Amino acid sequence: MNKVLSMFWSFFKIGAFTFGGGYAMIPLIQAEVVDNKKWIEKDDFLDILVIAQSFPGALAVNASIFIGYRIGGVVGAIMALLGTVLPSFTIIYFIAAFFMQFRNNYYVDLVFKGISAAVPMLVLIAVVSLSNSINRNYMNFIIVIVTVIAIAILNIHPVLVIVISGIYGYLYYRKKVE
Repeated sequence: MNKVLSMFWSFFKIGAFTFGGGYAMIPLIQAEVVDNKKWIEKDDFLDILVIAQSFPGALAVNASIFIGYRIGGVVGAIMALLGTVLPSFTIIYFIAAFFMQFRNNYYVDLVFKGISAAVPMLVLIAVVSLSNSINRNYMNFIIVIVTVIAIAILNIHPVLVIVISGIYGYLYYRKKVE
């Protein structure tokens, strides 16, 4: 039970101090559960991210549920979920309740401009960190390029790209294993 409570507190801190959504939370979750607490291995973390990304919903929420379940079963999944969403829910609730009083405040506007400038860097850190876990070979390089072109230039929906990549990975790597 101590591990589950510790996990709740870890996800609560991450949820409370991360701005920018699920992708911005990934490097903090990785630092906490892989590097600091050593609850899971980096390869397992990457697998969890792939699974979490393929399900509907926020990436960080899905990942926290999978990690929580891995560490503490159903209770762990619930506690990780609560730890991740309670800070955001509480903050959004209070902002919504009092937003009209400070929405045009000059200083609040400056704070949000500073936060919005930092968020892309948090996402970039997540991309760099995750890219270090990928095998650097010719085929993975081609997949990355085709994926970027499909999404950024051809405007193919990311879900379709994920499904096609999954099918391709199954077919390509199945032949290598057999």
